[in-house]
Amino acid sequence: MRGLRASSLLLCGVVLIQLLAAQIDAQKSKSPWLTLTGDFPRVIARGGFSGLFPDSSLDAYKFAMITSVPDVVLWCDLQLTKDGAGICFPGLTMSNASSINGVYPNRQKSYLVNGVPTQGWFTIDFSLRDLKDVTLIRGILSRSEKFDGNGYSIQTVQDVDALKPQGFWLNVQHDAFYAEHNLSMSSFLVSASKTVIIDFISSPEVNFFRKIAGRFGRNGPSFVFRFLEKEEFEPTTNRTYGSILSNLTFVKTFASGILVPKSYILPLNDEQYLLPQTSSLVQDAHKAGLEVFASGFANDVDIAHDYSYDPVSEYLSFVDNGNFSVDGVLSDFPITASASVDCFSHMGRNATKQVDFLVMSKNGASGDYPACTNLAYQKAIKDGADVIDCSVQMSSDGKPFCSSSIDLGNTTMVTQTPFRNRSETVPEISSVGGIYTFSLTWPEIQTLTPAISNPYRGGYRLSRNPKERNSGKLLSLSEFLNLAKDSTSLSGVLISVENAAYLREKQGLDVVKAVLDTLTETGYNNITTTKVMIQSTNSSVLVDFKKQSKYETVYKVEETIRDILDSAIEDIKEFASAVVIGKSSVFEVTDGLVIGQTKVVERLQKSQLPVYVELFQNEFVSQPYDFFSDATVEINSYVTGVGINGTITEFPFTAARYKRNPCLGSKEIPFYMAPVPPGGLLEVVSPGSLPPAEAPKPVFTDADVTEPPLPPVTAKAPASTPGTPSTNAQAPSGQTRLTLSLLLSVFAMVLASLLLL
Repeated sequence: MRGLRASSLLLCGVVLIQLLAAQIDAQKSKSPWLTLTGDFPRVIARGGFSGLFPDSSLDAYKFAMITSVPDVVLWCDLQLTKDGAGICFPGLTMSNASSINGVYPNRQKSYLVNGVPTQGWFTIDFSLRDLKDVTLIRGILSRSEKFDGNGYSIQTVQDVDALKPQGFWLNVQHDAFYAEHNLSMSSFLVSASKTVIIDFISSPEVNFFRKIAGRFGRNGPSFVFRFLEKEEFEPTTNRTYGSILSNLTFVKTFASGILVPKSYILPLNDEQYLLPQTSSLVQDAHKAGLEVFASGFANDVDIAHDYSYDPVSEYLSFVDNGNFSVDGVLSDFPITASASVDCFSHMGRNATKQVDFLVMSKNGASGDYPACTNLAYQKAIKDGADVIDCSVQMSSDGKPFCSSSIDLGNTTMVTQTPFRNRSETVPEISSVGGIYTFSLTWPEIQTLTPAISNPYRGGYRLSRNPKERNSGKLLSLSEFLNLAKDSTSLSGVLISVENAAYLREKQGLDVVKAVLDTLTETGYNNITTTKVMIQSTNSSVLVDFKKQSKYETVYKVEETIRDILDSAIEDIKEFASAVVIGKSSVFEVTDGLVIGQTKVVERLQKSQLPVYVELFQNEFVSQPYDFFSDATVEINSYVTGVGINGTITEFPFTAARYKRNPCLGSKEIPFYMAPVPPGGLLEVVSPGSLPPAEAPKPVFTDADVTEPPLPPVTAKAPASTPGTPSTNAQAPSGQTRLTLSLLLSVFAMVLASLLLL
């Protein structure tokens, strides 16, 4: 019943999108397009919404129609059964994306495909009736398996046409193979076209187009020649696709368009960076009268580092780069392609703000450069951040500076320097050893090489901007504040203070006083144009700041919570004017699925406390499946859906661009810019894949807020060597002294330089 109910909901959505198609279409941007015809680039949904649902399943097609531009083109990889039925299935062999090997375990065969022996379950060995018990499942193992148990049946061409799509594209990948087995693709297409509206037919085989030429009327489908990898051979001409590309006038004799991998247009080097733009493929094809369609778009693949894991940026580089626009994009995630074309194209950096919320950086643009460096902050400002932030740490000589961690091993290459000997265990901070900021002087810290964070490199092999992984320099708090003061676009700065009690009591360092003194020295006590916010997870820290200054204070709730008591809110209001919470305290997520929404934001805002939410990242693995591997969809669901007051993000550009997109100002918000309903995917997930029940998250109480006052500053014990600060007054007996370590490193450098003479 669950599957029937979900399908009914999706079908209702399909009907609704068709009713509103004309109205939404009228809202499209009137800006000129550099396509062949000047029309909008087409959004082509490969196998429907195949980035989420099993490729070519009924729900994949329906969902694509609901969430995409009204004229979305549904793509069908056409295969023929042994009785000549045309089905939509992503491959010639069926084991990779269906349950056929379980239904027919003994019917595997081997055939030559373009001269290559290939083993598997081939469509030509099964009648349409044979396939009625075969179900569709995910074909890419990195994608969710949660829809595999829905029993999706294989769809015929007529089944998909019954959905009445605005565009229908049939891809014929192996015409020669079927001809060898007495099955005619051209005959099937001509016959099907009498009852099915086919808008596009593509194939990588020249001979196929020769056979089909003239068999359709003047209003027949557009023929599109599909290019495979440049080194592969086209079977008819025995030429590589790369060589055919140099003779587009030849292609024009049998096709009106070409479909090429996106790397043909914007190639990458071996390090996954875009090469300098030298290809004029799109312009050349347009001059030859050919439309150009680009394939290979998916949100959950490792795209060029230039795009900062943001699929919208990638789409825009193909449709709105100022030099050309492809005529269509073939995508597994048509919702993102639709928003890119209809909402973010031709927008410009100075577009009017459509929704009001603060874009707050997390250690600058730390998704693109090492955190808290000059380059990270400069990019955050350039990318449109409203507020940049500094997580204040203290050096042993009392210098406040910006670092995302008190452990320098997390943010720099300190472990590859002689300072690695200063590692120690501080139970008040961590149960594992670290090289702490208060163990080095500021001059020593300035010699360190910063390191970019890579939160998803281990399990998912996603590396951030490796070309700049050690670029930039750490900034002192005063340098950070002066950088912000020189910016004309920032509305504020946020200074985060942690470990204040430990630093006072055990290190003799007063971080509160250091921050206040630096703010005064840099003139912020007299500046009214730039708002200063002080953030901490410790109420005692904010109470101390509130007593000594008039800066805004922001309380950060570290825990994931499902609710918050009124008494706790009232306590927070005594010392803070805003609250930071984690994403999971807004949307409850279990096993990669959003299962519900809390009332935490609503309750805090009802008490006049703005709510800022962290941490937003572009990498698709940072988002639940509900947000379709798209950081913009996620931001939209928090900002427009929930109404949060600010996003704290490592990629400020994505959030800043979102707030200016004109679709948010439309009278009728298109479906691809509507917030995702929490728990919506649960209605479509197969019952056996529903996430297990988890223990409820805690409720935040006033007891969680109340803390004793900060301790007074305790003078640090003198270093064992006069005039030299020690790494820690309570360092282990075997700890290497700072002076000895420094002398040894200097001696090593001098010796090395002498040996080079």
